[in-house]
Amino acid sequence: MNPLKRLSQQGQSIWLDYIDHHLVTTGGLARLMAEDDVRGVTSNPAIFEKAIATDADYRADLEALRGQGLSAVALLERLVLPDIQAAAGQLRAVYSDTGGRDGYVSLEVPPALAHDTDATVAEARRLWRAVGRDNLMIKVPATLAGLPAITVLIAEGINVNATLLFARSMYERVAEAYLAGLERRAAAGLPLDGIASVASFFVSRIDSEVDARLVTRLESASNSVQCDDLRALLGKAAIANARLAYQSYQRIFSGPRWQALAERGARSQRLLWASTGVKNATYRDVRYIEELIGPDTVNTVPPATLDAFRDHGQVRSTLEEGVADAAALLDGLEAVGISLDEVTDRLLDDGVTLFVQAYDKLLGALAR
Repeated sequence: MNPLKRLSQQGQSIWLDYIDHHLVTTGGLARLMAEDDVRGVTSNPAIFEKAIATDADYRADLEALRGQGLSAVALLERLVLPDIQAAAGQLRAVYSDTGGRDGYVSLEVPPALAHDTDATVAEARRLWRAVGRDNLMIKVPATLAGLPAITVLIAEGINVNATLLFARSMYERVAEAYLAGLERRAAAGLPLDGIASVASFFVSRIDSEVDARLVTRLESASNSVQCDDLRALLGKAAIANARLAYQSYQRIFSGPRWQALAERGARSQRLLWASTGVKNATYRDVRYIEELIGPDTVNTVPPATLDAFRDHGQVRSTLEEGVADAAALLDGLEAVGISLDEVTDRLLDDGVTLFVQAYDKLLGALAR
């Protein structure tokens, strides 16, 4: 059996971390759904920047729209919102078959709003209305300003993909924001059974940053024992961090508080593994799928990683393996002077900046 299809037997859903006009108009997404059991689609400003730069269909549509006096933002939405709607339409059967657990397409608010709660809420509402599909998720960056926005949007019945999560502590705050939104909605007498959310927990970027710091320390290590200790930590931080986040998920979505919401039809906010394309060529190219397989999770993967896992992915439940070792490994990082908190704070800031740059580059290209 196709390894991608076997993931659902472990309780994990595969989503595609890519979208363009060609994918949704030539049957590409439908084939991935049928052949690989792809159950959702995620997008971000960097994906759209790349897609519009490389997809000839977008260029043809853009030329047809020029001369209408549209702003760059309006041009962007005229190009991509129909594809978001088309993807949502094609995923509608998955949405229905899974009772609303899967079948979503995600669309991000402009990243420049990441530190503005009110603007994030207003833009999320506008995009929700503009797309007009109940299997849409609005992506909200997991910043301090994003937390209250998540609560407001969930309370209003808008599905949320909380993105750019790196730190376990911030993940727990995002889960709290989701629960608070559900509780606010329940207090207003509104139904909970139509609400969905995921928490996009980034993986490979953590290894890239931690490994770079370990290599710097290796260059100045004074003895072979110290070198061995540092090498033993390479390529381990991201998976350890994610496995411990899953322990937080299991704790948060259990017990009396959660059961009271679940009895009213609430769904848990699944962890979604993001940034799962391998950035270090010496690592196995499917490691961020193989090492994070477990129930009630999603893995959103870029096309190249999807192809690789279809070809040679190994499927078994791995997410709860070595939890004690994971905690010890992160303690080991602290012992050599690498603070994961500082790493994750930096990665969040860098992630927002990179998405702002991609969005601004895209708008600049459209304005020309």
